[in-house]
Amino acid sequence: MDVLFTCAGKRVELLKAFRSAAKRLNVDLKIHAADMSWFAPAMHIADQAHIVPTLDDSNYIDALLEIVKKNGISMVIPLIDTELGQMSKAWSRFDQIGARVVVSSENVIETCTDKLLTFEKLKVSGIDTPETWPCADVLRRKHHRFPYFLKPRAGSAGQGNYKIESIEELRVLRRHVTKPIVQEFVDGTEYTLDVYTGLDGIPQCIVPRKRIEVRAGEVTKSVTVKNRRVMAVGRKVALALADCRGVITVQCISTRDGRIRVIEINPRFGGGVPLAIHARADFPRWLMAEHLGRRITIDPTGFRNNVYMLRYDESVFYSPDRRRGN
Repeated sequence: MDVLFTCAGKRVELLKAFRSAAKRLNVDLKIHAADMSWFAPAMHIADQAHIVPTLDDSNYIDALLEIVKKNGISMVIPLIDTELGQMSKAWSRFDQIGARVVVSSENVIETCTDKLLTFEKLKVSGIDTPETWPCADVLRRKHHRFPYFLKPRAGSAGQGNYKIESIEELRVLRRHVTKPIVQEFVDGTEYTLDVYTGLDGIPQCIVPRKRIEVRAGEVTKSVTVKNRRVMAVGRKVALALADCRGVITVQCISTRDGRIRVIEINPRFGGGVPLAIHARADFPRWLMAEHLGRRITIDPTGFRNNVYMLRYDESVFYSPDRRRGN
């Protein structure tokens, strides 16, 4: 079985998790990684690495299709937000050459990428979420209830996010944000939920990870928490979206007054998913088994509670004359 991870970047732990799961399945797995640069660490962990154009290059999808055809790849797993739209639209082109792209539907990607659409979808589905407005609407108000939370309408990895304490701050900081929106500020305990929706879109396992420390938008310290109320919210979100695939991440905040408020959805493997996998939510094994048509049994509460992840930096070394791939 050949699997291609696109925009592989630093997702070394995830690739290793798939390799380990393949051994438990007794599957001969060959891991392919694609990125625009040899400076992506995961390129040197894969069995075969492929340099591809940048995401804004019109040849990006064609380059991936060529890699798939040349190497007999049967599963493609995109890993960053900014490529999900393209990959979802090109799903049928990959399917025609025998490769399954593990990506949610175009409608799901559009909804989750646009924070205003996310807000509207959650509200109409009866899911608690912070009030959200276009920045221009907030600036026209005469009365405010600070703090607010400022973020890009299509942001990712926490970039361009600011807590706003005054109208003066809002006027200044909005100039540094692309298509700014404003949210009601919510204080409380933040969770990231890894939701396994498999290949049929039905949520079967939800693993809440309480955030302890975040660096550059990615969690560095967190712990699994088997909170059934939080898990139920993750399931409700996945069912409301209706057409998810693989693993999606749902971010929410549990407030002091007992509300669980969903703040963001990313329809892909999250950066902190190795914790859920280590806690025995075996997403890679389940996904590959489903793809191969094998029957699997998933215990929705079978993951371990109170498992901590404490991340540290580790180096990958390579010499340009010993690159693997093409």
